[in-house]
Amino acid sequence: MSGTNSPEAVKKLLENMQSDLRALSLECKKKFPPVKEAAESGIIKVKTIAARNTEILAALKENSSEVVQPFLMGCGTKEPKITQLCLAAIQRLMSHEVVSETAAGNIINMLWQLMENSLEELKLLQTVLVLLTTNTVVHDEALSKAIVLCFRLHFTKDNITNNTAAATVRQVVTVVFERMVAEDERHRDIEPPVPVQGNSNRRSVSTLKPCAKDAYMLFQDLCQLVNADAPYWLVGMTEMTRTFGLELLESVLNDFPQVFLQHQEFSFLLKERVCPLVIKLFSPNIKFRQGSSTSSSPAPVEKPYFPICMRLLRVVSVLIKQFYSLLVTECEIFLSLLVKFLDADKPQWLRAVAVESIHRLCVQPQLLRSFCQSYDMKQHSTKVFRDIVNALGSFIQSLFLIPPTGNPAAANQAGNNNAGGPVSAPASSGMVGIGGGVTLLPAFEYRGTWIPILTITVQGSAKATYLEMLDKVEPPTIPEGYAMSVAFHCLLDLVRGITSMIEGELGEVETEGPAVTEGACSQSSEQHHGQSESDQSDKETVSRAVWEEMVSACWCGLLAALSLLLDASTDEAATENILKAELTMAALCGRLGLVTSRDAFITAICKGSLPPHYALTVLNATTAATLSNKSYSIQGHNVMMISPSSESHQQVVAVGQPLAVQPQGTVMLTSKNIQCMRTLLNLAHCHGAVLGTSWQLVLATLQHLVWILGLKPSGGGALKPGRAVEGPSTVLTTAVMTDLPVISNILSRLFESSQYLDDVSLHHLINALCSLSLEAMDMAYGNNKEPSLFAVAKLLETGLVNMHRIEILWRPLTGHLLEVCQHPNSRMREWGAEALTSLIKAGLTFNHEPPLSQNQRLQLLLLNPLKEMSSINHPDIRLKQLECVLQILQSQGDSLGPGWPLVLGVMGAIRNDQGESLIRTAFQCLQLVVTDFLPTMPCSCLQIVVDVAGSFGLHNQELNISLTSIGLLWNISDYFFQRGETIEKELNKEEAAQQKQAEEKGVPLDRPFHPAPPFDCLWLCLYAKLGELCVDPRPAVRKSAGQTLFSTIGAHGTLLQHSTWHTVIWKVLFHLLDRVRESSTTADKEKIESGGGNILIHHSRDTAEKQWAETWVLTLAGVARIFNTRRYLLQPLGNFSRAWDVLLDHIQSAALSKNNEVSLAALKSFQEVLQIVSPARDSEKPETPPVVNVPVPVLMGSISGPGLNRPFVRTDSIGEKLGRYSAELPTVTDELEDLNLWWAAWNTWYRIGSESTKPPVTFDKLTFIPSQPFLTALIQIFPALYQHIKAGFNMDDLEKLGVILHSAVSVPISSDASPFILPSYTEAVLTSLQEAVLTALDVLQKAICVGPENMQIMYPAIFDQLLAFVEFSCKPPQYGQLETKHIANAKYNQAEWVALNYVPFAERSLEVVVDLYQKTACHKAVVNEKVLQNIVKTLRVPLSLKYSCPSESTWKLAVASLLKVLSIGLPVARQHASSGKFDSMWPELASTLEDFLFTKSIPPDNLSIQEFQRNESIDVEVVQLISAEILPYANLIPKAFVGQMMTMLNRGSIHSQSSSFTEAEIDIRLREEFSKMCFETLLQFSFSSKVTTPQEGYISRMALSVLLKRSQDVLHRYIEDERLSGKCPLPRQQVTEIIFVLKAVSTLIDSLKKTQPENVDGNTWAQVIALYPTLVECITCSSSEVCSALKEALVPFKDFMQPPATKVQNGES
Repeated sequence: MSGTNSPEAVKKLLENMQSDLRALSLECKKKFPPVKEAAESGIIKVKTIAARNTEILAALKENSSEVVQPFLMGCGTKEPKITQLCLAAIQRLMSHEVVSETAAGNIINMLWQLMENSLEELKLLQTVLVLLTTNTVVHDEALSKAIVLCFRLHFTKDNITNNTAAATVRQVVTVVFERMVAEDERHRDIEPPVPVQGNSNRRSVSTLKPCAKDAYMLFQDLCQLVNADAPYWLVGMTEMTRTFGLELLESVLNDFPQVFLQHQEFSFLLKERVCPLVIKLFSPNIKFRQGSSTSSSPAPVEKPYFPICMRLLRVVSVLIKQFYSLLVTECEIFLSLLVKFLDADKPQWLRAVAVESIHRLCVQPQLLRSFCQSYDMKQHSTKVFRDIVNALGSFIQSLFLIPPTGNPAAANQAGNNNAGGPVSAPASSGMVGIGGGVTLLPAFEYRGTWIPILTITVQGSAKATYLEMLDKVEPPTIPEGYAMSVAFHCLLDLVRGITSMIEGELGEVETEGPAVTEGACSQSSEQHHGQSESDQSDKETVSRAVWEEMVSACWCGLLAALSLLLDASTDEAATENILKAELTMAALCGRLGLVTSRDAFITAICKGSLPPHYALTVLNATTAATLSNKSYSIQGHNVMMISPSSESHQQVVAVGQPLAVQPQGTVMLTSKNIQCMRTLLNLAHCHGAVLGTSWQLVLATLQHLVWILGLKPSGGGALKPGRAVEGPSTVLTTAVMTDLPVISNILSRLFESSQYLDDVSLHHLINALCSLSLEAMDMAYGNNKEPSLFAVAKLLETGLVNMHRIEILWRPLTGHLLEVCQHPNSRMREWGAEALTSLIKAGLTFNHEPPLSQNQRLQLLLLNPLKEMSSINHPDIRLKQLECVLQILQSQGDSLGPGWPLVLGVMGAIRNDQGESLIRTAFQCLQLVVTDFLPTMPCSCLQIVVDVAGSFGLHNQELNISLTSIGLLWNISDYFFQRGETIEKELNKEEAAQQKQAEEKGVPLDRPFHPAPPFDCLWLCLYAKLGELCVDPRPAVRKSAGQTLFSTIGAHGTLLQHSTWHTVIWKVLFHLLDRVRESSTTADKEKIESGGGNILIHHSRDTAEKQWAETWVLTLAGVARIFNTRRYLLQPLGNFSRAWDVLLDHIQSAALSKNNEVSLAALKSFQEVLQIVSPARDSEKPETPPVVNVPVPVLMGSISGPGLNRPFVRTDSIGEKLGRYSAELPTVTDELEDLNLWWAAWNTWYRIGSESTKPPVTFDKLTFIPSQPFLTALIQIFPALYQHIKAGFNMDDLEKLGVILHSAVSVPISSDASPFILPSYTEAVLTSLQEAVLTALDVLQKAICVGPENMQIMYPAIFDQLLAFVEFSCKPPQYGQLETKHIANAKYNQAEWVALNYVPFAERSLEVVVDLYQKTACHKAVVNEKVLQNIVKTLRVPLSLKYSCPSESTWKLAVASLLKVLSIGLPVARQHASSGKFDSMWPELASTLEDFLFTKSIPPDNLSIQEFQRNESIDVEVVQLISAEILPYANLIPKAFVGQMMTMLNRGSIHSQSSSFTEAEIDIRLREEFSKMCFETLLQFSFSSKVTTPQEGYISRMALSVLLKRSQDVLHRYIEDERLSGKCPLPRQQVTEIIFVLKAVSTLIDSLKKTQPENVDGNTWAQVIALYPTLVECITCSSSEVCSALKEALVPFKDFMQPPATKVQNGES
């Protein structure tokens, strides 16, 4: 004490001592003089010591006996004032430590006396305390005397003294032990302490040091006193209470454990004295049974006494806590006793303090661990630890089952009564006064038992209430719920303690030792602190055994108790704590791998989450639970579990449907269920790694909760609140509504955290989800209710967060989802697909290490499920699959690489029957591929693209898609074309690799079109696909495909190897033609009403047959065009002629098909094929002119529609083509082969012609008659064909041709086509067919003209042919037995046949005949074959018909032609007169002329005068011909013929000869000009001097006289009649007749004047002049017409009126 050693302090002390002594001497001056003297001598003594010594304090101490003496004497006076003064002075000396041992002994004796006199008791205690605490001079007897003194004072009458003494005793006892500790400290350096051996048996005290000895003696006596024995050392004790003794024992044990642990003597005391003592004192408590009758036992049982019992328990607590290692056996007994005290038949207060004691143990996990090691793990020992836990459980249960007998109002009283109640302040009890308005207290409630929960302690510290009630003698009333609350906290602290301890140690093991448990990295070896690995692992094994034992010892009891409490809890905080305990235990069991217990705890939480008695199979298995009235079990392991009480008073926060196949009604969720759920989530989130198989439980429960709460999966698998429409919909309170997003969030986070699980745990999670999902699938079978999608959604979430190690879970994950995709329930499927596609997309976009581009295996693994989905038939799944493909393409398309075949396979797997939207989506994908990704994919996939595109073309769901896919094929072909070289290179490289593999395996290379090079095969696949589409059932597809196929071959065919063309021709083109021909010929002729929907179909396409016709047309044309443009490639191929024959055969069968469109188009193709230039003949060897003339392409007439009448001229230059193929071309094919090709063509043409124009045998409505355009085209082909074969064309061929031409022209037209082909029938125009026929003949005729001699014999045949056509003008040809109508009578739109107007054709033919005859009249063949006669004979028909001809123009043309022909032919005939070749012609001619000039046909009534006069002039021309060409050459002409001519002329001139005019003849009289001409001719030849024979002249003259005589008669008769008739006019005909006669007379006179005078004999003149008087008589007639005629007749007579001349002889003047 530096404060007491400083000079100032010493000086002060000396002053104080002196003043004390002075004061003493003053007080004692009167009454006690000896004291006064002693005091005064003391002053001197003090002064002397101070003066003499430098170390004043030491000197004072040495002389302390003398210094103290005056004060002791003062105390002896027993005067209060003096005593107080002395005690104070003594205390001052003590506090400065200037009291020696002797002095101290004296002081104690003096104090003892005071005590016995009961003087200044408090001061005494104070003095003792100061004496013992300031120094260590008091030992042995002195010490014991001082202690006894304090004890004695404790038992006085005065309460204050008692209490002060008790406190002093406690302090003194402490001081004694503190001295010993200090002494040990001092000696520690000299001799280190030896730890006590538990079994040491040392009783001797001899070896103990002084302070230790004191302590030993004191402790031993305390035990004696408590045991009610006499003390050994504390001599002079008069009385002692057990309670106080126990308190002192407890405080020593508690405060100085090291004393007992380090000194064997003390530990011996502990074992030998304390423990037996405690056990002995416990006996009344053990034996006592509450409520048992005392009489039954032989000796009355001592009742347990609260103060002792409570103190004993405190001692026990200390013993166990501090000296467990020394007292293992004893502790076992204590612990067992504690457990017994919890029995239900013990008094309530006893149970309460017992629980408090147990609580004290529960907060010391290391201690619990020791119990476990020392008892539970030993073979034949009690399982103490297990018993404690189970006892707590039973205790809690008993509180519920046996309501406490205490007064229920006690709680009230306890809460409101501060002074007497056990709880010092109401706040600490956590209770609320119930007087004022009921507040809901936190409480447990179970089957009607309500137990409040009191706030008793801070967690983790066992602050007891009743163990601290040291002042109570009577057992207190325990408030209701107190014991329960403590027990509850025991459980919580037990769990908390054990788990934190074990987990801490586990953590150490994991960090220190090698990587023992999950994934902890092995730390560096320095951290092993030099321990070897084996030590470490041994240690760990030992520890692990302890941990496992601890857990397995306590879990059943804990679980039972916690489950019960959980069920009973009505307080959120309590529930939270219980759940937390269950959660920590579950996690701990999980970490230690104790599956059964882990699952049991998890099950408990799961049950708590669900409504009571909820039927969840995972949680309800078979074995019976020990404690419950209803059996529960967790995966087959026994667990003590109390069934939940259904009448819980929890607030209901949600009502929903149970997740079951047949949900019965609704279930309710309380806030506690939600709380449990959150715990469950928490467990899974934080401890997922140790859940293992219990994921099943956790997830199954969560699934049901999620279902009841109505959370539905949304994108990415997160669950969001959302309700299905069906079922009694969920009712959620606002409380839970605000919770839902949180729960949903936690749920998601739970699965997000799966990324931190190790692989094994992750697999457990996935397996659990899968089996959960399987259950959900089973449940959803056979009904279309909303299924539970929890598992699927969460599989998705788990997959998404574990992308970085997706490989390890991909197969189980996707395998399961694929099963889900096949589920009949649509919602289920939809989510399966959603999950699967999301995973695939995420997998592909995830940033893998190494990237996918370098990890093909992973890429294919990821894409594989997408392909697997193709085997599922549900369209909704396929739609998802395709949408996924589309998204993959959009995001990853350029990096798919080896995944292309899979992706394309998905598109290609769409089948026709899978619905429009599916096909459309798949097609969108394909379009994307073709437009964007062809360059990025390996070339080996191109063929797949072609196949897939082709397959879409064949889908018949949506026409547009088929058509567009054909467009895609075109785009693909374009791409092939542009990237040809690169594709070819890559394919060849690949081919080589495959070839090698195939050789190694010894199998042939399997590839379509194998021997062709791979790039060509690609083309061939494309062509083959298009070929398939060309025979699609839908016409539009066929059309589009056909156009594309031929365009592609046309545009890109040059890329093919030469040899590949063989395949193209035979495998692609001809194969296609065969199929089209077959389909066309078998197509249905039924009418198709409409094209689906309300599309109208044009009548030309309204049957399948007509639609196929179009296809046939297109195909044939395409093939023909290829043959045409690529002939230079095809001809060098070995079997070109065979191909040519096949092509011609196809053309023929098409041309002969009974369909106008096809047949016409066939001819068009035929035409095209025939336009071919011989292969490169011109450019290659120009010096040898080819035998066959290459014609300038003939322009065909329009065949059908616009655009087709273009010239078929070769487009690409031959030179360019030769450039590419010159290397491969063999020498030019010989002419012979070429000719053979043409003759094959001619034969085909002839077959087509003869078959198609042959009239059918019978006719009905459906008889097929070839159309005009067809026939036209057919005939138009001939000229081109003829150019190539004319060299060999002979009469037989000509005959064949003639037959065809004739038949073709004879074919009638159907009435509905007539308006398009015929002009209005009044116009005279040729049809194109007729023109073509004439053209054909023209070509022939021209060829003959320039051809060699031997060809000229064909002329007559041509004439015959033409003349046959001329006859059509009057006699149209018959077509078989067909009845034709004249066009005017035909009704449009009926199946009638109309005869053509053949007149123009016949007339044109006639013109041709005339032309030709003009050119060839002199040809030998023409002369020999009597062509002229035939012409005349032919013309006779129209001429004789004249007005009866169908057309007026006919006879006029016939006359004109006749005149022309005769003008050329007659000279020839005269030339050959002698040969007799023309003999038969003359009679024919005579008849012809006669028939014409004197026709029997009557002119039509409406004939105008002008017309008539024009017709008359034609007759006149004929007469002129006779006069010019025949009569002058009479000598060269047969006589008979000349005679006939004259007769005819005569007849013409004297037409009016008949005696009476009939009506019919009236008109003829109008032919004056004609008569005049005949007359003149007749006269000319009559009066000719050159008359050869008298006969002729005679004829003429006779004729004249007859004429004149007749005129005379007519005139006479007229005059007579005129006179008789008077005013009456004469009949018209008579007037006409007289007029004619008058005109004849004037004509005659004119003629006579013109004639050579010598040719007229006098007689004639006489007759003429004789008419004059008669004429004059007629002047009187009344008719003006007659008068004017008369005038004309009379005028010429002026010439006869001349003066009579001198008679002169004829010719002489």
